[in-house]
Amino acid sequence: MGFADCNDNGRVDLGLKDRRALVTAASKGLGRACAEALVAEGAGVFISSRDPKSIEAAGKAIKAAGWAAADVSEAPEAVVGQARAKLGALDILVVNAGGPPPGTFDSTPLESWGPAFQLTLMSAVRLVKAALPDLKRSEQGRIVFITSVSVRQPIPHLVLSNSLRAAVTGLAKTLSRELAPDRITVNCLAPDAILTDRIRQLAAGAGGEIEEELKRRAAAAPMGRYGEPAEFGATCAFLCSKQAGYITGQTLGVDGGALLGVY
Repeated sequence: MGFADCNDNGRVDLGLKDRRALVTAASKGLGRACAEALVAEGAGVFISSRDPKSIEAAGKAIKAAGWAAADVSEAPEAVVGQARAKLGALDILVVNAGGPPPGTFDSTPLESWGPAFQLTLMSAVRLVKAALPDLKRSEQGRIVFITSVSVRQPIPHLVLSNSLRAAVTGLAKTLSRELAPDRITVNCLAPDAILTDRIRQLAAGAGGEIEEELKRRAAAAPMGRYGEPAEFGATCAFLCSKQAGYITGQTLGVDGGALLGVY
């Protein structure tokens, strides 16, 4: 098929049928949206999350090939091993993790930095390290890091996320050059105001009635609304597609125009 060819349903074929993917932190929110989009394109998808009941429910709901309850800040290698055992190998790695606690530099205790470092940066490093042998053997190796618009435009009261997601972006850019000879693409998705539990958590932290705060923030967005998780998931599926084979080292904002910077 050519890049513009369609499948029997009239949809553009993204070349994801029977590709094997691991998506972490996928019981809900952005991770689940990415996993669901990949499943819809015919990929075999293994998902993980810390909560056993939530990940089982999500796995059954989206018809994932398999799932595991695991904390990626503690044993990411085990998650990769479980995915490999279920799928046989990996072609796609979507790296996601829950956001570290909000706070300013002054209000964030020094002891909070270590766990946030393990959760946000080192889980990404260790997941890639464990999955890399498979990805190098794949003819369509893809790595997608889910970061945040804060890597380009820091968000107030999110010092841990601002700092450590920026480090993940630096890692991705470095990997994109190192892995280019292996035909592995490495990109980041930087969301802003996609309506997930994380957004609700941050709205609750602002004080006042949560739903009213959500409406206020949505009205202030350039498009006058929040993004839908499905829109984010579709973007992830595209970056994993055969069509995106010459896109690497990029941070793609899924932000509805919120980012003010030119680059």
